[in-house]
Amino acid sequence: MLVDTHCHLAAAVFADDRDAVLAAAAAASVSAIVVPAVDVASFTAVHACCQRYPGCVAAYGIHPLAVQHASDADLGHLQKWLQQLPAGSDRPVAIGEIGLDLFIADPALDRQEHFFIEQLKIARACDLPVLLHVRRAVDRVLKQLRRIRVRGGIAHAFNGSRQQADEFIKLGFKLGFGGAMTYSGSTRIRRLAASLPLQAIVLETDAPDMPPAWLAGGRNAPAELPRIAASLAGLRDMGVADLADATSANAHAVLPRLRLIGRSGTLAPDGFGLPIFRSE
Repeated sequence: MLVDTHCHLAAAVFADDRDAVLAAAAAASVSAIVVPAVDVASFTAVHACCQRYPGCVAAYGIHPLAVQHASDADLGHLQKWLQQLPAGSDRPVAIGEIGLDLFIADPALDRQEHFFIEQLKIARACDLPVLLHVRRAVDRVLKQLRRIRVRGGIAHAFNGSRQQADEFIKLGFKLGFGGAMTYSGSTRIRRLAASLPLQAIVLETDAPDMPPAWLAGGRNAPAELPRIAASLAGLRDMGVADLADATSANAHAVLPRLRLIGRSGTLAPDGFGLPIFRSE
């Protein structure tokens, strides 16, 4: 069984055929899908998606590319949202997608860092891991993670150096690999995927984005995960089944709430609500 640790399944692009997308993923032995939010407006859609589809679990956060339209009231909304979710299957697996993005023009770094720092504090208060978006900002992200220690998480779509990868691993993070790894020209990513400790790697699609090479820029979907896994297995010269078992175990280790998804791909209530927020 496979775990897609990053898939924007609640996005509007899947509105017309989401049932078919999920059926194809199930047929491809994708047993769990982590669905991150990108802003407070998406929380309801993410929640509804994860309620409707067994095996889908939520993460809530404000994406760095969404902070230009966000306010501190949205941070308060995130806290309130997390606190009002009932115990059991509504509990999120992580805070995310959060982070820093210096790839865009005029990134408003101070604003991005403010929202990133405050969401790390929320993650720490809730004792939840985080799903990180990091583009051209690895060292800045690592700096904040050293200052505000959280329960690890996943560096989504990792594209840093081996030294930076080792720093994330020291802080309790796994590194997400997906479609970018399938392109022969992505030499650094492929070299990292082949050489990093296997216990540090998780798989993802980032669907509908980051399509693998064989989709020729088309819409990505969680059913592509087996071929992505096969690409990684080929780079590491190992069997696909062993690779799938290892990366799924890694996902469960870094996102402990995934353990509640049983063999049937359904969620069982854990009986615990979110902890009360601790003061700083």
